[in-house]
Order: sequence, then structure tokens, then C-alpha cells
Amino acid sequence: MSSMDTQKLIQRIGTVYLVGAGPGDPELLTLRAARLLRECSAVVYDNLVGQGVLDMINKDAKRIYVGKEAGRHTLSQEKINDLLVELATAGVDVVRLKGGHPFIFGRGGEEIEQLIEHGIPCEVVPGITAASGMSACAGIPLTHRDFAQACIFVTGHLQDGSVDLDWPTLARPHQTIVVYMGIAALAEICHQLVRHGLPASTPAAIVRHATLPDQQVIVAALDSLPAEAKAAGITSPALIIVGEVVSLRARLIQPERRTASAGIPGGLPDKPCRLTCS
Repeated sequence: MSSMDTQKLIQRIGTVYLVGAGPGDPELLTLRAARLLRECSAVVYDNLVGQGVLDMINKDAKRIYVGKEAGRHTLSQEKINDLLVELATAGVDVVRLKGGHPFIFGRGGEEIEQLIEHGIPCEVVPGITAASGMSACAGIPLTHRDFAQACIFVTGHLQDGSVDLDWPTLARPHQTIVVYMGIAALAEICHQLVRHGLPASTPAAIVRHATLPDQQVIVAALDSLPAEAKAAGITSPALIIVGEVVSLRARLIQPERRTASAGIPGGLPDKPCRLTCS
């Protein structure tokens, strides 16, 4: 065996870490995620990763943006998979940084399959999914003993661009529905839920930029939510929440603190995750 062949055999293979970046606020990262960002050699990151999280990346690490937006993909999923294999094969330790949790509408399963097929060491570091962050910061519990004994996460954007969901199941009472990537199909989603049995008056909400300082919350009856969202200029990324739990928001949020001196508003407003009014 030649020395070159021996060198190839002993060449180190890098590890790929699928890291959940959480819903946006960098303080909601796990300790392990933060450490990996400080130590990694390369970061392959998505569109929904907040700037505050990106600011935590090792300044010497190579950054590769592979984000997907409606109608515009930097790289196809297949090419992203190939890129991860290529980097690891070259001995690079890679953080594959994904918004939320890698295994919740993040295509993390597809990427892990490809890595394992090529013998690449890999690990998944969980993150707070957008629905959990939204729930805490918008004052909308996902479950509640009096209102919802189940919670369903669905995606409003399928591979072929259609919204072909199990509407009869979604329209059942006593549950909460959270729709990811559904803003473009908002009118259709609301129409189908009412058509399949949910009352038009069912409380519903849209939360945009959950956990971030510019978090925006729209609350309306299910049948009027599309019009309210249009009037407010809501765009992606945002979550749609449907269910009686939305009505709890009015009781759970707290007004911004005010000082009594001279009747002038004062004091720092609480952060979104402390349930301020929005």
C-alpha cells in the first residue's frame, strides 16, 4: 500500500451537528448549541436563523448560507445534503444550523439519512421549536385543561405547493392547531377548517417573529383572520394558531410597566418572553 493510500485511510472525517437555533432569541439556545457555535470550523445555516444567533458563531468559522424562501432556493435540498457530506469528508466539523428544532419541519431527517449513508458521524442538538417559543412569548398556551387536551403541528406548505391536509381531523374540538409556513395559504386554511366543522367564531391568531423584539401578534375570529392579517401587512415567517386557547392571551399578557411619577410612562418594557402587550 502506498503512503498516499495510507494517508487517505487515516484522514480524519469531520462530524456534522444538526443544531436547532430555536425561534429567534439567542438567549433561548441550548448551552450545547452555543458551545458548538463557538468551536465549529464551518456553519451551514438557513434563512430562519436569527441574526443574534449568527453573531455567536466563531469569527474564524466558514459561513455558508443555504436558505430557502418562497420561490427562491439558494441550493436544492439534494445539494445541501451533498455539501454536508463534502465538508465532513474533507475533515471539517460542521454545524448545520436550522431554525427551531431540526426534526420539526426542518428536513433534518433527510439530511441525517444522507450523512449516515455516507458513514459521516453526526449528532442532533435539539432546539426550541417555533410553536413553543410563540406560546411562551405571545401568552397562548398550547394546551389547557379547560380548552385543549391535544395540540397538532402541521405545515401549510407541502412539497407540491398544495395544502392537502386532513381537514376533518384538524376541525375536531378541544385541540390546538399550529400551522407552520402557512401564511400564503391562510385564506384556504381558514376556509377549510370552517367548512369541515370548526365554528367561524373560533379564536385564532398569527404570531410573526415570535420571541424577537419586533414580535407581532394578530388575534381574530377564524373567519376574519385573513382580512385582519392582510390589513396588518403580515408576511412570513409567522405561525397560525387556531383554538380556544387563543382566548387566554387577553388574561395572560401583562401591560408594560409604568412609573407613577408625574404620570409619565417610564421604566424599561419587558422583553417579549415576559408577556408584554404587543
